[in-house]
Amino acid sequence: MSEIQTAMMNPSRRGFLSMAGLGAMATMLPTPAWSFLAQEYPTLKSQVESYVASKKAAGVVAAVGRGMAAPDMVAAGTLAIGDSTPVDIDTLFRVYSMTKPVTGMAAMILVGDGKIKLDQPIADFLPEFAQMRVLTSPDTSMDSVPAKTQITLRHLLTHTAGLGYSIITKGPLLKAYMDNGITPGQISRMPIPGFEPGAPTPDLKTFAERVAKLPLIAEPGTKWSYSISLDLLGRLIEVVSGMEFEAFLKARLFDPLKMTSTYFQVPKSEVKRFTTNYAVFGGALIPIDPAASSIYLDKPAFAFGGAGLVCSTRDYDRFLAMLLGGGELDGVRVMAPETVALGMSDLLPAGVNTAGTYADGSGFGAGGRVGKGAYEGVFGWGGAAGTIAFVDPRRKVRATGMVQYMPSNAYGFHDDFGKWVVADLQG
Repeated sequence: MSEIQTAMMNPSRRGFLSMAGLGAMATMLPTPAWSFLAQEYPTLKSQVESYVASKKAAGVVAAVGRGMAAPDMVAAGTLAIGDSTPVDIDTLFRVYSMTKPVTGMAAMILVGDGKIKLDQPIADFLPEFAQMRVLTSPDTSMDSVPAKTQITLRHLLTHTAGLGYSIITKGPLLKAYMDNGITPGQISRMPIPGFEPGAPTPDLKTFAERVAKLPLIAEPGTKWSYSISLDLLGRLIEVVSGMEFEAFLKARLFDPLKMTSTYFQVPKSEVKRFTTNYAVFGGALIPIDPAASSIYLDKPAFAFGGAGLVCSTRDYDRFLAMLLGGGELDGVRVMAPETVALGMSDLLPAGVNTAGTYADGSGFGAGGRVGKGAYEGVFGWGGAAGTIAFVDPRRKVRATGMVQYMPSNAYGFHDDFGKWVVADLQG
């Protein structure tokens, strides 16, 4: 498989980060007003500029917020290679799997509202999931047995429902996913040699119904496996709330938090601040989703709760600031403190081991990993195009970093970013 195919097939390796990578981000805005930040964040400044100078990225933007203060920022580069528009705090980036914590916290709002419980079977709301089956040999056969356990909200939040993912699942179940259009995400409208995109993705209701007809890869609550669970969670949110998923996000999160630059479909009027996405191939950046003709200008099959958002660094920082503020930002409360704390806690079912997974060595909360040991309580996740974000309630720090290249592990941004931030905060 070529590196470009890997980038296309692997939209959720965007979601993986090391705990070091859950660290912080910075941004050097090309504006004299921010020039003093170069002295406060010398490591970040050096690394951000290096990524652009060495052509690892067209542009890099990041923000570090201390407490509830406005974020400090560092940025370098432009919207695209050869473009003259510098990136800044309001530049739009594809955040891919950084959508998952947003969806997870949206579900936690409903928990706080008393409309659903963490360990309540989703079949109470989506009856098609009442009689699931579990594969006996997931990689080689579709033979299955009845599931012993009902899928719950906790399972969806923590990737322990036994669901698959088109970029991870193997064998006949992968074919079934592809044949049914269970491929929630979009990368490019360009055809990629050797890559079969599968059937068209259906609307969210049909998506959920098709998922329910297919077997699970593991008994619910027994295994951590990166999955479509946060996309399915969007449908659960719709039914529980009585609102379309995207409308619920807008009413309960985006509007109250003034996240005015967060989209599932980028308006044409905003292309002027939208980045181009690249695949790393042979050490070079190959444009796979140019802003002017981006697939994100089209209406998606549905609002992908696991990978669909495009947003600015400013907006994602506001989401993190709300979490750091215990559910409140600028005097507006969107979640109760105890609900936020619960969502950022380790919600993994007893006995589930994350060793050898994208969540290796950590717990998992509402759509994001939860640190242990030296990183106790750090909550966050990353994206397939290199983006990364976290909130650290103990140290009262939040951070967001934005780049646009795939796969996200082509360079060390995810793993190294936290180290750069720590170096500067401790310096």
